[in-house]
Amino acid sequence: MTSTSPAVSFTAAAKAYGYVRAVDGVDLRIARGETVALLGCNGAGKSTAIALLLGLHRPDAGTVELFGTAPERSVRAGRVGAMLQEARAVPRVTVGELVTFVASRYPAPMPVTRALELAGIVELAGRRVDRLSGGQVQRVRFAVALTGDPSLLVLDEPTAALDVEARHAFWDSMRTYARRGHTVLFSTHYLEEADAHADRIVVIDRGRIVADGTGEELRRAAGGNLVCVDLAGRDPDFLDLLPGVRSVQVRGSRALLRTDDSDATVVALAELGAIRGLEVAPASLDDAFLALTSHETKTERV
Repeated sequence: MTSTSPAVSFTAAAKAYGYVRAVDGVDLRIARGETVALLGCNGAGKSTAIALLLGLHRPDAGTVELFGTAPERSVRAGRVGAMLQEARAVPRVTVGELVTFVASRYPAPMPVTRALELAGIVELAGRRVDRLSGGQVQRVRFAVALTGDPSLLVLDEPTAALDVEARHAFWDSMRTYARRGHTVLFSTHYLEEADAHADRIVVIDRGRIVADGTGEELRRAAGGNLVCVDLAGRDPDFLDLLPGVRSVQVRGSRALLRTDDSDATVVALAELGAIRGLEVAPASLDDAFLALTSHETKTERV
């Protein structure tokens, strides 16, 4: 284990379940102190990648390392904290008792009161865990993940079941923790959260990484702008030949063009006399995500 090794390292990592390759030759490096969002549709391979990272499963091929060593070793050393979706509330124990017990299993834990403060649940310390609401239980999971003061924090859908105010409070706490030099990897279905709170966004699809960069880089990679235009009875097949156009989606009498160069696309449309009901807008992260994970032909009709 060296101080220069990345916090997370996947090298040609693969994991299959029967004929399904849940993780298919993944290469990924996450530097110490980075905050990285992992995005993907259901079944894309996110959960399997997280299980490999935490040492819950071993790769069929390739390697996975945390801080230059096997995941199991880093977990045993208390360097990893995890907040997983499938965790269940422990019956008949209070929040304070649970967090105190978990803290006792770590070599250098965070003070229990600090973990409760960061999770925003100080007032719940005397409440039984199995009598809390879904959002409250989610915050307890966050406190449990924090209590070992881990170098790497892994959060699987951390804001699920939280209301808007609680989500804002959670991200404030997460940023406070990350600013201390900790590494954070989180998966989410809220793309705006990934864009706002991650240094990098990694998109996984069918077990492979299809994009890795900032939100702006992902938008550019998927086609930086959208051009919408009325077809006015024209056949749309000519649209995918226009300069800059990456894909075309036809929705009734409207065509949606994803383009790398919206200026060139609009000029070409004007030269063809094909501009009616023109709209030009930057692609959102949702648009980029759909473009990166869809398996459509270049021209699609819906």
